[in-house]
Amino acid sequence: MLEKLINDLKLPPFTTKEQMKEIMLNQVYGYLPERPDEISYKVSPINNETFCAGKAEGKKVEITVKMRGQEFTFPVYQAIPNGNGPFPFVVQINFQDHIYNKYTPVEEITDRGVAVLMLHYNDVCVDKNSFEDGLCKVLYPGGKRDSAEAGKIALWAWAASRVMDYAETVDRLDKNRSAVCGHSRLGKTALLCGATDERFKFVFSNDSGCAGAAITRNKAGETVENITNMFPYWFCENYLAYRGRENEMPFDQHYLTALIEPRYLYIASAAQDQWADPNHEFLNCYLTGKYYEQMGTGGFVCENRLPKIGDIYHAGTVGYHLRDYAHYFSREDWNKFLDFMLSK
Repeated sequence: MLEKLINDLKLPPFTTKEQMKEIMLNQVYGYLPERPDEISYKVSPINNETFCAGKAEGKKVEITVKMRGQEFTFPVYQAIPNGNGPFPFVVQINFQDHIYNKYTPVEEITDRGVAVLMLHYNDVCVDKNSFEDGLCKVLYPGGKRDSAEAGKIALWAWAASRVMDYAETVDRLDKNRSAVCGHSRLGKTALLCGATDERFKFVFSNDSGCAGAAITRNKAGETVENITNMFPYWFCENYLAYRGRENEMPFDQHYLTALIEPRYLYIASAAQDQWADPNHEFLNCYLTGKYYEQMGTGGFVCENRLPKIGDIYHAGTVGYHLRDYAHYFSREDWNKFLDFMLSK
């Protein structure tokens, strides 16, 4: 059944990683900025008497980058379980601006022996159709960019890699068990970050849908025209040419997820989130799993059918679950991903 569904989509075949990466950057997200010339960190504690009942250590980290003759600083919030570690950790790209927030069940995460470093996307550059604030001021004088230069998703992904730069300086974090994650537009960001930064062992996308984890051709819900009409600034300008022309694209989202091989890829869907299209997120897991098999690095172990509510597929290098209800980054999503991560 799944093979027929994939064949009916008439997707471009996998090619070399170099070619797939070049296509996705040039045609969808834009080229990420260069590494900074210098990077430094200022670390200050969060009130540790009450933070996670004293079971974990909370800190605020201000990351300053120097590039193109200018400086830019953005904050990150971290929580590390008590003890020597080293602890596995997750870099979370988040919609909210403090470690205590509805998308980060920080106490539950640290109780499981996992650290979390949380980046608020608007602290990097604001989620609006302007390139004159934050990191954009450094990269785009006058707010103007070329057709293949980075959109906001690529800039947020670049900042998540700078969080990884910081994590590499912390002895209590296990650099061999690191993850990047995000929800919705920030799930797209996590996939791009993981695709372009091989230091992340796990890449977790939650409900990322169009231009994220879902195959675009014949997709239900959001289309390229929908997403680029509403949020053209998330992408490079070249992507706008594919409005209403998905079947003519010389790529699809399986090119992005294939770039994560041989590392672990995890995709989560919500049954009522038809705008994202859980079936097409699942089909991408299946297709990308075939690529992993071809490369000899595991694959996606599932039943030969579309997903049902409650399905959890954790046996392979590519993991997936489908929960009930709506578009949201829930504790259930976190715990299922942590089950996968900690089992590997």
